[in-house]
Amino acid sequence: MSILLLNDSKILKISTKENNEPFIDLKDQNKITFGPSPEIPNNKDYTKMRKTVYEKLLQAQESLPKGFKFCLYEAYRSLRLQKMLFDKRYKIVAGLHKNWSHEQIFTETTRLVAPVINLDGSQNIPPHSTGAAIDVYLIDDQNNLVNMGIRTDEWLQDTDGSLSLTDSKKISAEAKRNRKIMSKALSKVGFINYRGEYWHWSYGDRYWAYHSKQPNALYGSK
Repeated sequence: MSILLLNDSKILKISTKENNEPFIDLKDQNKITFGPSPEIPNNKDYTKMRKTVYEKLLQAQESLPKGFKFCLYEAYRSLRLQKMLFDKRYKIVAGLHKNWSHEQIFTETTRLVAPVINLDGSQNIPPHSTGAAIDVYLIDDQNNLVNMGIRTDEWLQDTDGSLSLTDSKKISAEAKRNRKIMSKALSKVGFINYRGEYWHWSYGDRYWAYHSKQPNALYGSK
């Protein structure tokens, strides 16, 4: 299945009209669970998201079957961290495909992490830098990780991205069922999934605007 990349030209054409909606920090509430600091130690911002995104995540959680709830892996991500992750993934891809051109490596890298600077040199607006995107997974009532096929913190190890695909054919039947449960709840309230990552959902960014047929995105980089 073909996946529309986060920095596809169709997405980059979408304009952004920042509505200056405030951020909500999950550390100030107790309804949505969040995991430890992702990617780098002492990341103090990953629990922040736009107010509407938080409210919709709450709505989605309420519709989950009994015994399930969401756990946040990451929401807001600074441009500095975004660039670090892109560069790290780029090096992995380059090491696996030594004969590929820069353009081929760049494009493959964008399957799992959005660039800060596009291939043509223009400034990108990565979803996580806007507070619109959330990386989430399911846990049970005892806060145990539910089988999702691959943990979100293993994404760099998914060399070809096949396990991260929302509709991955390489995961167990149980993991497929759990992904469908999560997808149904999040889609119901208006979140859009990036199909290359079962955990990545957004509301208010350019990817959401394109798929929701909205005239513009609501949130820009912060």
